[in-house]
Amino acid sequence: MNRSDGRAPSERRPLKITPRYLDYAEGSALVELGRTRVLVAVSLTPGVPRHMQGKRSGWLMAEYNLLPRSTTSRTQRERFKLGGRTQEVQRFLGRAFRAAVDLDLLPNQTIVIDADVIQADGGTRVAAILGGYAALVQVFDDLVRRGKLDDWPLTEFAAISLGWAGGEEVLVDLDAAEDEKVFADLTVVGTTEGEIIEIHGGGEGRPVPRPVYEQMVEAGLARIPELVACIHKQLAGGVS
Repeated sequence: MNRSDGRAPSERRPLKITPRYLDYAEGSALVELGRTRVLVAVSLTPGVPRHMQGKRSGWLMAEYNLLPRSTTSRTQRERFKLGGRTQEVQRFLGRAFRAAVDLDLLPNQTIVIDADVIQADGGTRVAAILGGYAALVQVFDDLVRRGKLDDWPLTEFAAISLGWAGGEEVLVDLDAAEDEKVFADLTVVGTTEGEIIEIHGGGEGRPVPRPVYEQMVEAGLARIPELVACIHKQLAGGVS
């Protein structure tokens, strides 16, 4: 399948992280993944939800929203009831971040990760994870520097999307047009050590051969160290 932007099958879109984009959040980042733009803010608040009270662990939750003109036609604000996709993405993000953060080191504290999609062109949940990771690094680095945290609680992790268009090659980092055409798409969340945090997705209209599925997973995990390094470089003031 020829890619509209001329990328090779294994080539990801440019990733730009603007850290500390917001003045008031404990951690924040504007993520630009190709034409997809997501603003992520991390808040650290005292206390935990009722179901966590009495436990020694902290808690983490994620909220995700598409802003009204983030898509080609206006998206209605979800004022009173979240749509099914929004709820699914929020659960996905929450699971991924909770797997990567040692909440036992943050007793009686709640981390809230807000991801607002400014412009959607595929990979919004991937961008939310990359931005959330960047913002969490800021939060925990600040806590360590202030003597509020003794041990580093964050596992190095990232996410990437992959697709299969029916040929022999796996496509890396799908944009929206590609996502609509492929027979399978996955979002792979993993650590720099090659561990799997989450795999989301599957066949679109036809079964996926097992070797192809395994190839997609391996291709995704192989890109995680590169993405984490890219984020840290930009947090340190470098250009990726």
